[in-house]
Amino acid sequence: MLKLQVISKSKEETQALAAKIVRLLKPGSVVLLTGDLGAGKTTFVGGALKELGYQDHVVSPTFNILKCYFEVKPNVFHIDAYRLEDQNIDIGLEEFLEGDGVSFVEWPKFIESILPPQTMTIKITRISDNERQFEIFSDCEKYRSVFESLGAK
Repeated sequence: MLKLQVISKSKEETQALAAKIVRLLKPGSVVLLTGDLGAGKTTFVGGALKELGYQDHVVSPTFNILKCYFEVKPNVFHIDAYRLEDQNIDIGLEEFLEGDGVSFVEWPKFIESILPPQTMTIKITRISDNERQFEIFSDCEKYRSVFESLGAK
């Protein structure tokens, strides 16, 4: 199991962490983002997209479920499964999760049955208004470079 903990003291540090990580992700990567409402999941995705050259404000696709960013390379698929609790999840998300982009999934517990086996999880815990704890883990070698780059032993 690859595992690492990082503390962010600001929104900017959260976005910088996301920027470091997204540079190391390969097409087909799936990053599961867990944490309470307001933990910083969408802020994290915004930092990743900014690193890839996306200039607009990023909002969570809570009501749309999925937002595709085809203007960046690799393409990014931002899924917010919050509204899928107790719902039929046969809506074609597998096409994006198994596609050639990078997928960020908020509230993955609501779509566990369709998640691919090779994922990386980032659990975000709110410490204070500005501070966040990031617990990053995976048992997939595909993500080893992320952990090594962030200083994991």
